[in-house]
Amino acid sequence: MPRMIILTEAELRKIIWLNLDAVACVENAFEALATKAVAMPPILRLDIPEHRGEVDVKTAYVPGIDSFAIKISPGFFDNPKLGLPSVNGMMVLLSSKTGLVEALLLDNGYLTDIRTAAAGAVAAKHLSRPDSTVATIFGAGVQALLQLKALTLVRPIEKACFWARDYAKAEQIADSASKEFGFPVKAIADPEQAAALADIIVTTTPSSDPLLQAAWLRAGQHVTAMGSDAEHKNELAPDIITKADLYIADSLKQTRILGELHHAIKAGLVDPDAAYGELGAVIAGSAKGRASPSQITLADLTGTGVQDTAIATLARERAAHANAGTSFES
Repeated sequence: MPRMIILTEAELRKIIWLNLDAVACVENAFEALATKAVAMPPILRLDIPEHRGEVDVKTAYVPGIDSFAIKISPGFFDNPKLGLPSVNGMMVLLSSKTGLVEALLLDNGYLTDIRTAAAGAVAAKHLSRPDSTVATIFGAGVQALLQLKALTLVRPIEKACFWARDYAKAEQIADSASKEFGFPVKAIADPEQAAALADIIVTTTPSSDPLLQAAWLRAGQHVTAMGSDAEHKNELAPDIITKADLYIADSLKQTRILGELHHAIKAGLVDPDAAYGELGAVIAGSAKGRASPSQITLADLTGTGVQDTAIATLARERAAHANAGTSFES
């Protein structure tokens, strides 16, 4: 009988972490999205507004990969008030040949955190200036720290700063980051000042009101927006889309309805059918990336099912090598 493996978050943390292997895994997934006949249906989302909750379901089949993942990802953003994490969830890995369940990954959102941070590294690798040394992170949650770590994997970051609505949280995460990375990291109360200091800006919040303004950006900067994964979320002022010299989506179909591009379209600043490049095409060389050091570049990351399939299959492979998890007859 076919066997299924169950992996807990604790087990997954021992075999998957944010490193260059994870970045390469996600980078290859983006490239596959641009070069292969990937089947990736629209995101299914359930909103529970009275509890600031949402549940996303994502999946993708990549030709040539023997398995595909279906991810259930709840985000309940009042949970920290209850002493609970904002994000949790699980992934189910199924055979691409038979549809049988191969693995149940009880990651509580950990794999999503890793693949999301890795996507930020991929965006910075292909769109930011190679000599970028200063990073500014908007937000003070788990993903904020991971995004800074991701940047250190692909760029020579020498100092960083955090901005958050709660300055005490920004101070706390800055202190943690300075100890972890060994370079100066500080909290800044003024978001305009924080943006002005950076070569790379990453926004990591569930905000429904723009946090970053177009007037704050300067030549040569790169912005990665990764918090706007639902229609009501909005981290960037819509005119940043038109100010940027280069706009790149993770999935243009998604950013037109979920991402920062969605808000620029809604504001009448961008035509709904305007053509833009995607990150996978930049990686594959079929779309243009940064053309000069002076360009302002923008990556709009809404999160894709192909990333989930990639990280889930990597986890299953690592588990097999490490003999990790609990095996059951399915």
